[in-house]
Amino acid sequence: MSVASIEKNLIERWERHRIRHAHKHAPVKNVNEAADQSMSFGERASDAFAATMGSWTFIIAQSVLLVFWVALNVTAWMLHWDPYPFILLNLALSLEAAYAAPIIMMSQNRQADKDRLAAEEDYRVNMKAEEELKEVMHHLEQQDELMLDILRRLEDQHEVLLTRLGDGLANSSA
Repeated sequence: MSVASIEKNLIERWERHRIRHAHKHAPVKNVNEAADQSMSFGERASDAFAATMGSWTFIIAQSVLLVFWVALNVTAWMLHWDPYPFILLNLALSLEAAYAAPIIMMSQNRQADKDRLAAEEDYRVNMKAEEELKEVMHHLEQQDELMLDILRRLEDQHEVLLTRLGDGLANSSA
């Protein structure tokens, strides 16, 4: 068998075993964008309300308002509209808490749904990565086999060359 035909067979064998990468899965999606696009007005409002009530700005503003309310009613600079046990203030704060808690819970439930979607997407991405890694490992194993095949062929050719060289030296010395 000639060297050219061996090389041609080797090239054809490489072409047959060559792995071409193909994506067999859907592209990764941004869960935040998908969730934001599907939000209703009520969901947006509850998120904005929860973000406002969970901020230092709200805590400071409410604290200033409460101190001002108590100071005005204790010092009597103006008419006492809510004397010392501050019943009206307690009513206002109770109403605020009664409405704030369910609205904040709606926002938290929506966030939990969003987190669940994100966890599912993370799982899908991890599965895709595992698939890709398996493909890469399979490709590397095939490359190892081809490299070993090339090494064996080179060793065979080396033996042939050494034999020819040895025969040539033996014939020239005789």
